[in-house]
Amino acid sequence: MLILVIGLVVFFCVHSVRLFAPNWRETSMGQGKNGVMRWHMRFGLLTLLATAFIVMGYMQMRVEPIWLWFPPVWTRHLAGLLVLVALFFVGSALVPNTSMKQKMGYPLLIGIKIWAFAHLISNGTVADVMIFGSFLVWSIVSFVVYRRRDRKAGVVYVTSDESSVPSNLLAFVFAMISWFTIVFYLHEAVIGVSPLV
Repeated sequence: MLILVIGLVVFFCVHSVRLFAPNWRETSMGQGKNGVMRWHMRFGLLTLLATAFIVMGYMQMRVEPIWLWFPPVWTRHLAGLLVLVALFFVGSALVPNTSMKQKMGYPLLIGIKIWAFAHLISNGTVADVMIFGSFLVWSIVSFVVYRRRDRKAGVVYVTSDESSVPSNLLAFVFAMISWFTIVFYLHEAVIGVSPLV
């Protein structure tokens, strides 16, 4: 459990810099012509390290899982559908000029919320609650804080128009390809559990 906790703490500390100290982040990125590159390298290395700790900790806790509840089978089917929706929001964040980005501002955080919720309802161990519960809380808090900052800054979210249709279609294609890849290949290869079982 300690390894999992360390991984989660490092991960959320790194990903909360913009949340709690946006000025420090921008200042660090603006130091010299290589400031942005240095920032992204440090950010990426710490993220990889934290992710490795999270995976290792989760795998260790799965050896002797502590069950809080036993989710019924239908929650797995619902989770599969919710993950597809989550991936569409992720695609909407990655692809420029999508309707979700125009309307919501932060579709990636919405995708993380849906992903975390989907895994919370379909898994019932302490490790699952620690991981997906923390991601759910972090994404909710981040979304609220960023939207509040935008309102104070006078940011206006526009409605989608016809020019966003190709972008929305590309986000949908991304979601479908990613979903099939994860469900049929990556999930079992990385986590060791098939979501189809």
